Amino acid sequence: MFVEAPQLAACAGVRHAFFTRRDGVSEGLYAALNGGLGSNDRPEAVAANRARMCARLGLAPDRMVSLHQVHSAHAVVVEAPFAPDDRPRADAMVTRVPGLALGIATADCGPILFADPENGVVGAAHAGWKGALTGVVAATVAAMEGLGARRAAIVAVLGPTIAQGAYEVGADFAARFRDEAPGAETFFAAGTRPGHAQFDLPGFVLSRLAEAGIGAASTLGLCTYADPERFYSYRRATHRGEADYGRLISAIALTP
Repeated sequence: MFVEAPQLAACAGVRHAFFTRRDGVSEGLYAALNGGLGSNDRPEAVAANRARMCARLGLAPDRMVSLHQVHSAHAVVVEAPFAPDDRPRADAMVTRVPGLALGIATADCGPILFADPENGVVGAAHAGWKGALTGVVAATVAAMEGLGARRAAIVAVLGPTIAQGAYEVGADFAARFRDEAPGAETFFAAGTRPGHAQFDLPGFVLSRLAEAGIGAASTLGLCTYADPERFYSYRRATHRGEADYGRLISAIALTP
């Protein structure tokens, strides 16, 4: 049902889970643990799945919050649950409120969970290529510092993300990175088609975490595209001509 990161599991007073697609109630394309509020799955199935996730974290069903993710570098402070229709348009969130789960939705983009157990602050970010390029990592760390976190005490883990071998991009994509992120050419490899390249999104996200100067950063090293049994993938669904896709949830909370 979920994957744990040893680095976060070792953080006192913190619970987390990188949920897979297993052990839920959704059917068809969404089978089975689809947590995506923005999918076309049955709302009652998504609600039941998210309740299962909350139970895994030891929380009541209404204690997980998610954002209206827009591939931005905007981070918000969360102090209480909000209704699905009131989700802020942002791609990262932080809190120091115990018993409140921050749930990021992904299906190839990078979910990052952050924790400063010393100062009781956690965060979660959705790092697609655009958010990673424009500063979602730095924004999350700054927002955590605003709540009293200490940068050198922050531990961050990147969850299941599309790997370089499955992430083909065009010349314009690579050119934007060269223009806006000097040195980023190291995250591009030759593509299988002329005028294309393979982009290392996990590697680029890890480089952003290193630039942020946090205490420790790591990745689970899991590819969403290559593992259909455990993970949803937008790109895999597109290649298969499927009408929609489920969303994975990666969540972190301070112990209530």
